[in-house]
Amino acid sequence: MQEILVRVVVGGAVVSVFALLGDLLKPKSFAGLFGAAPSVALATLALTVMKDGKGYASTEARSMILGAIAFFLYACVVGRLLIRRRVPVRASASVAITLWFGCAFGLWFALLR
Repeated sequence: MQEILVRVVVGGAVVSVFALLGDLLKPKSFAGLFGAAPSVALATLALTVMKDGKGYASTEARSMILGAIAFFLYACVVGRLLIRRRVPVRASASVAITLWFGCAFGLWFALLR
């Protein structure tokens, strides 16, 4: 129970700091980038270092980086399908999520296995 409480407090604090940073930056649409994944990833890595050590945290960090690369590809494909091709959102996301899984697992298989 104590570990969960520490995770909530540290995670909340890190997310709040990043949200504040995002609120200070212009344009406001850019602020959402700082309120979500990066702050949660940093909080998770900090807690992992404290609990399991630097070696395990470095493995998690590499996995996060590969997942981010795959997600970037996903976002590019969805954006192109929505803006240029005018494909409906559900179809664009459904097609691109298979690309994300393929890219993420392909990167894992090629680099981390």
